[in-house]
Amino acid sequence: MSQIISFSADKKFAEDFEDLIKKSGYQNRSRFIRDAALLFAEIQQRGELADMDDDTVVEGHLVIYYQHGNEHKLIDLRHSGELEITSYNHSCLKHSHSCVDVIQGIGKASHYRSVIEQLQNTANVDKVTFISAPMRDEGCC
Repeated sequence: MSQIISFSADKKFAEDFEDLIKKSGYQNRSRFIRDAALLFAEIQQRGELADMDDDTVVEGHLVIYYQHGNEHKLIDLRHSGELEITSYNHSCLKHSHSCVDVIQGIGKASHYRSVIEQLQNTANVDKVTFISAPMRDEGCC
């Protein structure tokens, strides 16, 4: 069941709002507002990974782009126990000639920061991104 929620905005923001939604890849204004509100609330409540207390438990995905030759570092990460790895996927991107590993895990914010720093300082690792899972008190899993 849906409910209508309205809000006021200054004229300039209102004029640019539809364009902002489209540039963000949304076709549905309500979904855009919902996702923007949830993301903002999560950042306000929990903060960015870099700003979280060391002992804050975080769940999410590490996305690692790299060139072959560093598989041992990723295998070591999966078995290190620093993060509890719940899912791991490897693929090769034909156009960019990169490997990409997606690692789903749970662990302390300090451990995620440590792992990211180690990977960023590893030869042939091109990019490391962390995507936190949404905060939920209940749901499907």
